[in-house]
Amino acid sequence: MNSTASTVTSGPPVATVLRGESADSIHRAREATRAFTGGLIPAPDPAVADTLVLVVSELATNALRHGGGHYTLELSASPDTLAAAVSDPSPATPRERTPDLNDGNGGFGWHMVRHLTSHLTITPGPGAGKTIHAQLPRLRPSPTS
Repeated sequence: MNSTASTVTSGPPVATVLRGESADSIHRAREATRAFTGGLIPAPDPAVADTLVLVVSELATNALRHGGGHYTLELSASPDTLAAAVSDPSPATPRERTPDLNDGNGGFGWHMVRHLTSHLTITPGPGAGKTIHAQLPRLRPSPTS
């Protein structure tokens, strides 16, 4: 595991990188995300930090299950945003499917990721694979009146 925790005041974003190849790596990805957000100054909104942990967990799980069995996670932050980029060796883009409410075979993750993020893109590479970039605002948006 290659990771660094840093602070953000101004200037370029800081990053944490983690590689995963097993189901245990999902837990490590969640822990690394918690450590990453916990080390940021100023601290992000706690609800946004929890949301980033959930998004990372879903993207890493999908990369293991559907993206070729391993992934690279890169976490970054700027003064206004938190971001996660998950790369895997499969060129296939995620597809939304009907959630399986009876047998527990999934179908919730991609829909959830799309709903929870403020910006989501998929880019080709590295190699023949893809990278999914998910972004959240650092502060929880104010409720509208």
